[in-house]
Amino acid sequence: MNDSITHAPLSASSLDQATDAAIRLIPPVWSLASSVAVNPFLGQTSESLAEAGARLGRVSGTKVTMPAAWYLDRISSGGISDATLAAALDASRHQNKPDTVDQLKALAAQPQAQPSQALTVAEIAADKMTIDWPGVIADRFGTWASGYFDEGQALWAAPRGRSAWSAWCAYATHDLTPEIIGLGGFGQFVADAPEKAADAIARATESLGLEEDMLENCFHQLLLSFGGWSQYARTQLWKAELAGETDRTLADFLAIRLLWEEALLKLGPASVATQWLEARAAHAGKIAPTDQAVAAEILQEAVERAVQQKLSFALATPAPEHNDNRPALQAAFCIDVRSEVFRRALESLDPGVQTIGFAGFFGLAASHRSFASDVEELRLPVLLNPGVTSSSGGKDMSDKELSRRYTLRAKRAWGRFKLAAVSSFAFVEAMGPVYVGKLLGDALHLRKQKPASDPAPQFDPALDLDTRIGAAETVLRAMSLTENFARIVLIAGHGANVVNNPHASGLHCGACGGYSGEVNARLLAGLLNDKTVREGLVERDIHVPADTLFVAGLHDTTTDTVSLYAQDQPASGNTSELKQTQTWLSAAGEIARGERALRLPRADKAGDIPARARDWAEVRPEWALAGCSAFIAAPRSRTSGTSLSGRAFLHDYAWEADAKNGYGVLELIMTAPVVVASWISLQYYGSTVAPEIFGSGNKMLHNVVGGIGVFEGNGGLLRAGLPIQSVHDGENHAHEPLRLSVCIEAPQDAMNDILRRHDGVRALFDNKWLHLFAMDSNGHLSHRYVGDLRWEPFSENGGEALQQTGT
Repeated sequence: MNDSITHAPLSASSLDQATDAAIRLIPPVWSLASSVAVNPFLGQTSESLAEAGARLGRVSGTKVTMPAAWYLDRISSGGISDATLAAALDASRHQNKPDTVDQLKALAAQPQAQPSQALTVAEIAADKMTIDWPGVIADRFGTWASGYFDEGQALWAAPRGRSAWSAWCAYATHDLTPEIIGLGGFGQFVADAPEKAADAIARATESLGLEEDMLENCFHQLLLSFGGWSQYARTQLWKAELAGETDRTLADFLAIRLLWEEALLKLGPASVATQWLEARAAHAGKIAPTDQAVAAEILQEAVERAVQQKLSFALATPAPEHNDNRPALQAAFCIDVRSEVFRRALESLDPGVQTIGFAGFFGLAASHRSFASDVEELRLPVLLNPGVTSSSGGKDMSDKELSRRYTLRAKRAWGRFKLAAVSSFAFVEAMGPVYVGKLLGDALHLRKQKPASDPAPQFDPALDLDTRIGAAETVLRAMSLTENFARIVLIAGHGANVVNNPHASGLHCGACGGYSGEVNARLLAGLLNDKTVREGLVERDIHVPADTLFVAGLHDTTTDTVSLYAQDQPASGNTSELKQTQTWLSAAGEIARGERALRLPRADKAGDIPARARDWAEVRPEWALAGCSAFIAAPRSRTSGTSLSGRAFLHDYAWEADAKNGYGVLELIMTAPVVVASWISLQYYGSTVAPEIFGSGNKMLHNVVGGIGVFEGNGGLLRAGLPIQSVHDGENHAHEPLRLSVCIEAPQDAMNDILRRHDGVRALFDNKWLHLFAMDSNGHLSHRYVGDLRWEPFSENGGEALQQTGT
């Protein structure tokens, strides 16, 4: 036993601060049932890309930019001009940046050094004992965590009600694997551990000889080594803090990982302690990016500036003449980039068709209970708490609901019988032939997927009249839809109807918490068709014609079909208009499928698309949000008729009307939809540039664990992030890793005022995790935000002259 490395105990406050700081550096991840995109750099937005890369390089050896050859190819092909490189170089704030463009290119052409990763005791022990201790720790921890967090997949659930630290100690005390592999006395070492996790952290920190300036970096590294398990535990804290509470699960994880370090140090050979004495110093000291890392950040910005120039040219395309006549159809879609293709196709069919972009939860942050279910589905952005509760069905459907519950119980019982330890063997032998028809139907893609068809949702409990009127006014003003209503106004949520895809919820609506958007759309349509609500809106200067019918729909982004829920509303005189709407939607779907087929592997024409949703072997049923690069908040007339190739989030916004109300809608856009879009963009970015830690690996090797996430293989770390198939087509990247360009038609002073009041949002722009642009009244990019509440005129050749405004 090695007791040679000790250090004076650190104060409890120092340990708590370092623990909390390390926890904040771990991004959350939601379970498969309702997964949403998450910014993997969430805890590092106060740093620049190069600084964040230096931190991640020290703890994981990971780079956060593409290989140098990727940038050099774009320079040599002319995709990035010297003027753009010079502008990006001039914009860099790093002291150790190159002096000239030639020096920048020379740095990029040099052999690229790998980040110098600090070692853990486990890695040292792996070298000295020739045993893969990091792999052993990942495997044993993953085995325990999959049972502890199980959400219904396991037939025999693990005991509940204990802290993660207490439950793991009880498990590890009796886990003989470490001792069999070569760590004698491990079980007793765990049994003798302190009862409280905080005490275990304090003891291990002292045993490892960690000094105060080593703590945050070391703790971050150890939490990161648990992969997706740490991210899932971080989600528990995220949810608790939204509810005004707290959660200690991730702190317990740190105690567990530190105990492994302590055990390997004390129970392993003396050579482990000797090397650790030297290696621990790497955790101390200021984290600063290398010259090459700074150069890579500059090259990344140059790529983004080149794309921004292309966007500027696209937005400069003259828009079709504005039509002041009453629209033949108004259709509101989610701002999701997939909607851009469909909206453009729909508008091309008739000049009287007008589309609107709005966040897909349509302003109704609902906690919803589906028909015959007691599960609360949070159909809202994960940044928010529920504002309303709703349910499908009512007292008049109690008999149908009871029958449905019996049916679902029978299905669950049958499913468990098929998988039970004993009956599963007999089941395969006896019932296999019965499933021949189903197997053939699935294999030949004959089984058609049906959209969600629950009874119409309703607010439960019902909202009082003033609340309903207020909600309707808020939503309509936020949609910039307060006049000139069409006879049919479509409210289209979106989802993806696919088979055999554990990541299916990731294809649904991020603004609806990873669920499809039909519930929110149907709730809003019902609210806006309420006669008493419309009467109340008149007093608030919003006149909805009596012949206007709001109809909910669901846009299936995999097949580009739109299902209408016209049955939710009472009979009206809009039958012919509804029929015409369905005709337009069908035609638009055919156009959109044809455009999407050009990007998808093994698809040549529109007719190849629908079968992908029913193909249980298809790893790329759609590209989801791959390719996203811009967010535009402006009147639709600024982008109408312009192809943005399914790469832009489009949010309708009219600042002149919003100015009368103190820019409340602008503040909502910049603090909610923009932030959600940044999570999506940066998840795709992280999964592309650093798939080892921010991606979930190969879909072909995935196994679902606990109903939470996936293993890549049959055990080990939970893998979070996007599968490689979501960003790569097998030969090339389908997603170009770019930080999102946010373009807003609004006064710079108004945007500055919002940034002053929201530090978290300001950090995203000040540290260039997002780029911010002001648009002029013609829809052209006029100014670039350069940080510290300063703007400069936008130049299409990439070189802007600094001009301080709005400070």
